[in-house]
Amino acid sequence: MSKDEIMHCAGCGVELQIEEQGKLGYVPVEAFQKEPIICQRCYRIKHYNESSSITLQQDDFLKLLSHVGNTKALVVNIVDIFDFEGSMISSLARFVGSNPILLVVNKIDLLPKVTNPNKIINWVQRRAKEHSLRVVDIVLCSAKKNIGFDRVISAVAEHRGNRDVYVVGATNVGKSTLINRLISDYSDLDAELTTSQYPGTTLDLVKIPLDDGRYIVDTPGIVYSHRLTEVVTKRDLSRIMPDKPLKPIVFQLNSEQTLFFGAMARFDFIKGEHQSFTCYTSNAVQIHRTKLERADELYEGHKGEMLVPPVKADLDELPKLVKHPIHIPKGKRMDVLISGLGWIKVNSEAGAELAVHAPKGIKVIARESLI
Repeated sequence: MSKDEIMHCAGCGVELQIEEQGKLGYVPVEAFQKEPIICQRCYRIKHYNESSSITLQQDDFLKLLSHVGNTKALVVNIVDIFDFEGSMISSLARFVGSNPILLVVNKIDLLPKVTNPNKIINWVQRRAKEHSLRVVDIVLCSAKKNIGFDRVISAVAEHRGNRDVYVVGATNVGKSTLINRLISDYSDLDAELTTSQYPGTTLDLVKIPLDDGRYIVDTPGIVYSHRLTEVVTKRDLSRIMPDKPLKPIVFQLNSEQTLFFGAMARFDFIKGEHQSFTCYTSNAVQIHRTKLERADELYEGHKGEMLVPPVKADLDELPKLVKHPIHIPKGKRMDVLISGLGWIKVNSEAGAELAVHAPKGIKVIARESLI
């Protein structure tokens, strides 16, 4: 491939090269005989669901995003309802200028079936406002289950005008799946983007031509290290990311009781009247209850064995647990979110003193109850 023949991967948009196998965009020479041409990394993700250690750094992501404010665009921001705060791009309002933002809330199929959609939309509106994100519309959907997708398409058509459509989102929010649906509705391009549950799949701006001469522009998923999904092993990623509707588990706790979520996190009810706590996590994560006075000893003696995931061999991959004190005021219904793992709803309005132990760097917050 000569310097005059710069080609890009049909899967992730990265510039292709044949010289260095461990670097971005590598393609074996024989792959140039195939159409469409995709890099070795995309090929592996597509065919073997392998993960690669090559990802786009945050600084590079922000450089790509920084020119959006100077373009005429509808910005479609995809967030994950299972990890809403963890998947928000906090600096987005700074970058998009006066461009309208359509907030697409994905993975709505994970919420229990009895959940009222209007209440979820109102909740999202309030949370977006707290993040200084002015949105023209909010759409709930499940790209995976094809729920609410007609509404996404009509909202894009309604707010796009004669603009390009920029799609932005953190890794693991279902962005590439949604992009593929947009392609099938808006473009006759037959090359789908690469999709994968592993972080950092889309590596460069991918422009998908629309019938009116405008483009859908897919930006790389930003890797946020404050999410547990970014620090666990590949083996545990599939365990903590739910793929079925959440089955809430209720615990009636007295003060000075503790819940362990495998060996990944710990929830201490330190002080308050007897009350119930509802856990919204993947069904594959085992929750173990004990007394607060025994918690340290239990963790040291059973992490990686009774307390899994992770297994003992993977414990060193996980950063050390750090304590986060949390005060729940009286009269408030609140959730405690552990980014990437799920949340614990405090059901009583009596107030509580809590502490969450989570791997260092993982976002832990108290918020208004989602459900």
